[in-house]
Amino acid sequence: MLILCPELYLLINFTEYNMLSKSEIFGFEPAEKYKKSVAYFSMEFAIDQALKIYSGGLGFLAGSHMRSAYTLKQNLVGVGLLWKYGYYDQTRSIDGAMRADYTQKRYSFLTDTKIVFPVTVHSATVYVKAYLLKPEVFGSAPIFLLSTDIEQNDALSKTISHNLYDANESTRIAQSIVLGIGGAKLLDILDMKTEIFHMNEGHALPLCFYLYSKYKDVEEVRQRLVFTTHTPEEAGNESHDFELLSKMSFFNGLEDDEVKSLVTIEKDRLNYTLAALQFAKIANGVSKMHGEVSRQMWSGYDGICPITHITNSQNKAYWMDPMLEKALKEQDDAAFLSRKKALKRALFDVIADQTGKIFDENVLTMVWARRFAGYKRADLIMKDMERFVALVTNNEMPVQIIWAGKPYPLDTGAIATFNRIHKDTLEMPNVAVLTGYELNLSAILKRGSDIWLNNPKLYREASGTSGMTAAMNASVNFSIPDGWIPEFAVHGHNAFLIPAADRTLTLEEQDDLEAASIIEVLNEEILPMYYKEPQKWLTIVKHAMKEIVPQFSSDTMAAAYYQQLFTLEVERVETV
Repeated sequence: MLILCPELYLLINFTEYNMLSKSEIFGFEPAEKYKKSVAYFSMEFAIDQALKIYSGGLGFLAGSHMRSAYTLKQNLVGVGLLWKYGYYDQTRSIDGAMRADYTQKRYSFLTDTKIVFPVTVHSATVYVKAYLLKPEVFGSAPIFLLSTDIEQNDALSKTISHNLYDANESTRIAQSIVLGIGGAKLLDILDMKTEIFHMNEGHALPLCFYLYSKYKDVEEVRQRLVFTTHTPEEAGNESHDFELLSKMSFFNGLEDDEVKSLVTIEKDRLNYTLAALQFAKIANGVSKMHGEVSRQMWSGYDGICPITHITNSQNKAYWMDPMLEKALKEQDDAAFLSRKKALKRALFDVIADQTGKIFDENVLTMVWARRFAGYKRADLIMKDMERFVALVTNNEMPVQIIWAGKPYPLDTGAIATFNRIHKDTLEMPNVAVLTGYELNLSAILKRGSDIWLNNPKLYREASGTSGMTAAMNASVNFSIPDGWIPEFAVHGHNAFLIPAADRTLTLEEQDDLEAASIIEVLNEEILPMYYKEPQKWLTIVKHAMKEIVPQFSSDTMAAAYYQQLFTLEVERVETV
């Protein structure tokens, strides 16, 4: 076992340790145009159903990026944490209410690098072990996953890598330290000669202070650091008390005054996103709209790097049903419709298994599936319950509706919404609420649905990508014009839009109007077209499938990151 001492990185015991070469890590020679060495830091990666180290959209995005980086043969490695209990397993209690279960995960397909090294947390030494997900396992860029759940640590230190987004504030801070500082240390130990450090959201912020401690020049850090922000409102970005962060060793040994000379501290709190924007050479929002919102949001602060946008995208090779794609290319409508019905039946088998309800493949099926959070308004369509009941009991133009998604396990409001929808629709034979929304169920829902419903509060969804993979699988987006949607959707051509209410109205009035619009568009446009003009419906489905790629394929996105962020040279930015 290789153990590195805190100060000098001296080899104490290397009998079990063999230094990994870059060829062993990658298994391929990077393409010439992607030779710049990049490390991609993310708190979660959704690579495969078998590797449960993700919670939702951030992980789905990172997973697709890693798969495309592999396809394009980019010189990029992922850096994350190996969560012992994952996020959580979503099940039900005896009365049907949602329950969050925590079970230990074991992965025989990860490579134990046998590297153990120290990171300082709260002025104490915590040892970190590195595992490697090799590219050939799931067809992704190599990903290093860090764990503190090892024998060298005490019981408390072991818990740092137990639960993704742990509810305890100090543990959350420690997780960022292990990701940012631990990940950077590992790359140095391996002599990866990393040229660009990419932070996917602000969780890895201690990385910035590690690099500054190393180079002692903020411009040297800036030329090496890029940042992706995913949160479209200032209050939603993670922040913590400065004194607590200092006590937790968040700043890698830097004196408080020096830290305050590098980043803005407001009301004795450090905002992760703001600090990242002041350290990075360039940042990006994750849709055109989000880029505009981010530039406006942070425009009042000094020392902010330029903020561009690269729209989140998803991996076509992973998500798109190959038989649907083949039928589309061959213009074989019979095969296309036959395959779509087969995919609906596969979804309906899951519904029958979980709920005891039998759905009909000939009925228009609408899905709302994503993380349960207040601003995403899972229950908006039910706001006028009388109209909702009329919709789901219309025998002339029937509709089947499915909900799925995981709330944050301590978000009592979101969990209450999940349980209320389940309770209120329990006796409706054509409405189902599913548990276990992870990669596999997500794919089944996208392939088996006809309509993909998305109705967040306007300007609250930075990007949202589930509708992209739905469109790849002959499911038509029905959405508020938020996030990535304005870059794609043309009402009645490749999607249907929910008219956004006047933003000068009260939030309650906006909800009322947009809820009414959902019912109206369904009753007046979507359902009549599906049942009475099937050829017109099929044309819209095909438009969506053809137009979603390559613009919203993660291969295009991964190439854009190299072109617009990783290889970009920027002029000196005035520091704060």
